[in-house]
Amino acid sequence: MTVNNKRVFYVKYLAHPVYEEIIKARPDVRLDRLENESADAVSAPILAAAHAYQIGAARDELAPHFHVHQDLLQRAPNLLIVSSNGAGFDPVDVDACTAAGVLVVNQSGGNANSVAEHALAMLLTLSKRIIEADRALRREANVSRNALIGNEAQGKTIGIVGLGNVGRRIAELCKGLLGMTVLAYDPYLTATEMAARGGEKVELDDLLRASDYVSINCPLDKNTRGMIGAREFALMQPHAYFITTARGFIHDEAALLEALRNKSIAGAGLDVWSKEPPPVDHPLLQFDNVLASPHTAGVTTEARTNMGRIAAEQMLGALDGQRPPRMINPEVWPAYAKRFERTFGFAPA
Repeated sequence: MTVNNKRVFYVKYLAHPVYEEIIKARPDVRLDRLENESADAVSAPILAAAHAYQIGAARDELAPHFHVHQDLLQRAPNLLIVSSNGAGFDPVDVDACTAAGVLVVNQSGGNANSVAEHALAMLLTLSKRIIEADRALRREANVSRNALIGNEAQGKTIGIVGLGNVGRRIAELCKGLLGMTVLAYDPYLTATEMAARGGEKVELDDLLRASDYVSINCPLDKNTRGMIGAREFALMQPHAYFITTARGFIHDEAALLEALRNKSIAGAGLDVWSKEPPPVDHPLLQFDNVLASPHTAGVTTEARTNMGRIAAEQMLGALDGQRPPRMINPEVWPAYAKRFERTFGFAPA
């Protein structure tokens, strides 16, 4: 296999056309597109030859047979790199990739500002009860403004679960704009590191008890799946709001439903769901104090352009033998490096 025959494929979507422009500017790299409905006669040769897979579609937009599990890895024996469009990597079995010597990367930080702004917008909209007032005006006459008294966010406490690229930007906005106290839970960061990112390190239970707003900003993995359930919602204050722009399945939707029914919390801002988009009759959508969006926190013109650019640059860098800056499974590097050298004839950095 020669150096001038590097193969990348994607299914259905890319973050932005700039990805294709950057990749196709390189004559030594071929980019193939598949559809969810592509016949096996079309997809099988592309998978068999592929060195890299750029996952553009979200979890529920991508056909199950194009999720990166053991079956796809067997159909793509030359695959070296799996790259997720965003910070999340839901359709990827990272453990299976590691066992196969396949490097997994994401675009963490590429849409951090967009997601943080979305979380802040939800916080303010819920606090000021704007969505409730809007709905009331559209369906009732003589709405009483005294029935819609909200609260200022100024000086309140926000608890951020996951103080990575998005979480630290939320901390910056909340402290800088609103003078809020920032508590943070992140088992991967020291208290010193978290202080540098604007948050006070606390345990999850303490964060839930003390916060006026709880914002979920961690990735979905085996450690965070189901992390926020009935027990955790019961720890929150009755006036507190739950906001998530992370991933579905981190919080238990049935437990959240009960917390809202019992008025254990004041409301919720939900950008992520177990099924995306959620059905129109989803019980959580029946609450006026639930602000909902269909996983659009990171979907802005600026974020999409940035994500497409950094994804393409990271992909080309990796195919040129550079060590990618955003690795999900860095422990695979020795096995990956050996496979890379066998494929292209030179060792990566």
